[in-house]
Amino acid sequence: MTLISSALHAARRGIAALEQAQPLAQLAARLYVAHAFFLSGLTKIRDWDTTLALFQDEYHVPLLPPDWAAVAGAAGETMFPLLLIAGFASRPAALGLFAVNALAVYSYRHVLLATGYEAALAQHVLWGFMLLVLIVFGPGRIAID
Repeated sequence: MTLISSALHAARRGIAALEQAQPLAQLAARLYVAHAFFLSGLTKIRDWDTTLALFQDEYHVPLLPPDWAAVAGAAGETMFPLLLIAGFASRPAALGLFAVNALAVYSYRHVLLATGYEAALAQHVLWGFMLLVLIVFGPGRIAID
C-alpha cells in the first residue's frame, strides 16, 4: 500500500466514524438548545408579574400587545423545546425556536447590540446557528420523526 492510498484509507475511516457520530451530534444540539430555551420559558412562567413588566417596559415586540407577546414567548420557549427533546416535529419546532430567538434579538436589540453585551448576542447567534442546522439537516436518527 502506498503512502497516498494509506492516507486515503485512513481518511475514509475517519469520515465513516464522523458519519456514525452525526445522530449523537444532532441529539446534543437539540438538547442543548432546548435546555436553554426551556429554562428561559420556566423563568417567565415562575415570575409572571416580572415577565409582564419586562414585556411592557423592556422588550419591544412588534405587532403584538405586551401581554400577548409574553404569553406567546413563554409558550414558545416551553412547548418547542419539549418537541425538540422528543425529536417530534423537530424541524417545525426548531423553526419556531429560531423565530423566538430572532424576535428576542430584535425586541431586545437596544441592549444586545450595545457595547459590553457582545457575549449575550453571541449566545443568541450560536443558538440561531444550531437551530438553522437542525432545520436544514433534521433531527437525526435518534428522534421520533
